[in-house]
Amino acid sequence: MQLVGSKTSQRLEEVGEGSVTLLPTDPEDMWHANNLIGPQDVIKAHAIRKVTTESKTGSTSSERVHTDLTIRVTSTFFDPAASQLHVSGTVIVENAFVNLGQYHTLDLELNRPFTLWKKYGWDSVARETLSDALQQDKDGAVAAVVMQEGIANICLITEFRTVLKQRVESTIPKKRSASSDQDSGMRRFFDKTLSTLMRSIDFSNPRPLLLASPGFVAGDFKKYISDEGTRRTDKTMSAIAKQATVVHSSSGHLHSLNEILKSSEVTATMKDMKFSKETRFMDDFFDRLRKDDGRAWYGTAPVEKAVREGAVGRGGGVLLINNSLFRSLDIATRKRYVSMVDKVKEDGGDARILSSDHESGERLDALGGIAALLTYPMHDLDEDENQNEHTNADDGAGDQEMII
Repeated sequence: MQLVGSKTSQRLEEVGEGSVTLLPTDPEDMWHANNLIGPQDVIKAHAIRKVTTESKTGSTSSERVHTDLTIRVTSTFFDPAASQLHVSGTVIVENAFVNLGQYHTLDLELNRPFTLWKKYGWDSVARETLSDALQQDKDGAVAAVVMQEGIANICLITEFRTVLKQRVESTIPKKRSASSDQDSGMRRFFDKTLSTLMRSIDFSNPRPLLLASPGFVAGDFKKYISDEGTRRTDKTMSAIAKQATVVHSSSGHLHSLNEILKSSEVTATMKDMKFSKETRFMDDFFDRLRKDDGRAWYGTAPVEKAVREGAVGRGGGVLLINNSLFRSLDIATRKRYVSMVDKVKEDGGDARILSSDHESGERLDALGGIAALLTYPMHDLDEDENQNEHTNADDGAGDQEMII
């Protein structure tokens, strides 16, 4: 993603209450744009409208016209497989082709700029999301093949999300059949998986490759890639096989990716990557939660109280919060989460905004989308909440008695 436009809008530190014009140049940029654009924001972008005209004789004709439209956003839809973003809303600036208030869906395109106005200004979370989008280092993505006999899930793990690029399925004869039939079935499966991998992932720039499976399937596939590289005298393929890391997994299904990212082989080679750090934070959180030592809490009310008390600050405090919580239609709710992030940073703690498109974010979703590691133990943070529930129940019972 690039900032474009006037000189005053080309530097991130100068983004204030006004607009920014952005140029998406990579499919990953559409994911960032989806996180940036929220309900009630205003966006101006290229659009194609079907315009119908009626002649004096009563005949009608239609044509597709290119124009720029400005809409107030009501919703967005992101297609992760195709990395396409559709932004819907009502037109707030009319032109020769559309009237004020008409409904339209903008399809944001690569290498076409769009201008974004944030209705409630560029708060700290929006600015951080924009900063992530503007990072030019897009070469850190990791390729992964999670497989078992007859099934292979080909993924691309970026700093911000996990993308399932392709799923390969192939029939492998049962072991009770002739071994030669099974061997030929595995070769067909490996050939189909390798061709799909090379077609789906760009290896023109070297990138890590993880091969994971139960048993010896991943190891055999690595050997197959190496043998094919030698047979075809393909240096790229040979380099891929040489640098590939084989990891054990409980199955060849996509949910096994979480245990793969926690394996010692992966953490040793990718310890500095964002998703690896967030995986470790989630592991630390669950370890603390099992110990029940008062230093791990989840849920909005307990975490908010811990943040307010300064317990998520310097000395190991970590706030874990999903990016989906910042897309609330209620601006007061959004500001509530933004203020928690700001308070943790002010206190010297670490505020981590996780993506629900990553395994760590999915685990956090199961906890309500927010959790915290405290610098010191705090107990009964959920006591007020429980008391309120009991009070409400008692009040209800009292009202019932009065009615009777």
